[in-house]
Amino acid sequence: MKLQMHSIHFDADQKLINFIQKKADKLDIFYDSILDGEVFLRLDKNEKNQNKLVEIKLNVPGKQFFAKYQDDSFEAATDEAVEGLRRQLEKHKEKTN
Repeated sequence: MKLQMHSIHFDADQKLINFIQKKADKLDIFYDSILDGEVFLRLDKNEKNQNKLVEIKLNVPGKQFFAKYQDDSFEAATDEAVEGLRRQLEKHKEKTN
């Protein structure tokens, strides 16, 4: 799946980008008609530890799915966002069948 990565106000390293791509590619197992997606990585300005924000938008034919999570690390937030998208895709697949 083709993902566009956007890191807002910082430069994401290649290791993080590869991690996100690998996690998102697993969504193809649950729904094979994913066209493409966009990932936004942001650093929140709050004083808490949970200042890493990941937003993932996926395009499928006729619909768009979105998940947004904030956690201590981009990896943890990515795990949560991908899990949220997995649930949305499975629900969508059940409705269409």
